[in-house]
Amino acid sequence: QVHMVESGGELVQAGAFLRLSCLASERTFNNYAMGWFRQAPGKEREFVAGITWSGGSTTFADSVKGRFTISRDNAKNAVYLQMDSPKPEDTAVYYCAAKVAPTLTYAYWGQGTQVTVSA
Repeated sequence: QVHMVESGGELVQAGAFLRLSCLASERTFNNYAMGWFRQAPGKEREFVAGITWSGGSTTFADSVKGRFTISRDNAKNAVYLQMDSPKPEDTAVYYCAAKVAPTLTYAYWGQGTQVTVSA
């Protein structure tokens, strides 16, 4: 079983800088495409950003394009989400997830880290 732990979430003011980290328990994690999701109060969980297993391709939700960056360091079993100029509407619990074969679905999830952005 792959275990993932998110960290880096905190209370910040709008326009501050944050980097969230997702660390996996084993290197098998490096074979999976990874994604970041978030869930705000009263909202459904939504996709934020994704990255291929090799780190060669990334995708972003329209709401965060130009502000967030996803990256990975497979040597450290880690995936990162850089949040540049976060806004109050970015307030949510952020989760990392691993997309696995053969279903090609996000099957493994971390417990989440809270990000709160004040005006």
